[in-house]
Amino acid sequence: MPKRSSTAKAPDRTSLRYAVWGPESASKRAALVHSLAMTAEFWEPTVAALGTDWQVLALDCRGHGASGKPDGPYSVELFADDLASVLDHAGWEKAIVGGASMGGCVALAFGQRHAERATGLALIDTTSWYGEDAEKNWETRGQKALADGMAALTEFQQTRWFSDAFRSEHPDAVQDAIDVFVANDVAAYLETCRMLGRCDMRGATSTFTFPVEIVVGEEDYATPVEMAKAMARQIPQAKLEVLESARHFTPLEVPDRIAACLKRLA
Repeated sequence: MPKRSSTAKAPDRTSLRYAVWGPESASKRAALVHSLAMTAEFWEPTVAALGTDWQVLALDCRGHGASGKPDGPYSVELFADDLASVLDHAGWEKAIVGGASMGGCVALAFGQRHAERATGLALIDTTSWYGEDAEKNWETRGQKALADGMAALTEFQQTRWFSDAFRSEHPDAVQDAIDVFVANDVAAYLETCRMLGRCDMRGATSTFTFPVEIVVGEEDYATPVEMAKAMARQIPQAKLEVLESARHFTPLEVPDRIAACLKRLA
């Protein structure tokens, strides 16, 4: 599907590159936020699965891709406000908001801070809180990248991202994700890791009044099924779906199932 790229500015003047797929006449709109160390193009398989009834917007979060990479600290609230700036620039008043992993944390913050602009939330392979040891664990990961380079993390990451079967059957898709990951700015990656270590959106979820869909890969051990179940308990109207045999990057592994999740919110 044809893609149009543009650049918005955050209130602090950070540039925010974003892409829009689909016709202006589309009857449904979704704004999507990628996983850590990915870019807007993370969503292209999902866009293809949605079809021409949809217009989809996705940004490169600050610190990622072609967006600005200012010094930290970063926060999921800041990233949520960045998405609001992008929507303003694109002329979108409202949309279904979805996010994967890190993007799901941002979607939760958007649902809290900009509730009037979200017609529904899709929380994909994500969590509202990474646990008691989160700050230490995320700092360790970011420091490893700083010391050894992004490539030092790829063997660990790809087995978390994709099931054994997918890695065997789709080596090009796996390599594409690795290439995007390795291209990241290491300092910005460290700041984003720290952001996720500090993230705690548990208190926000009870305020949501829009529909919420939660999906998670059955074999996801980055944000396991139990984390998804905890979110479902926190959000009274949320519906939870576990995707069999999939791991952490379900928008790449089973994009048709992610498209179906978004369609349920339309």
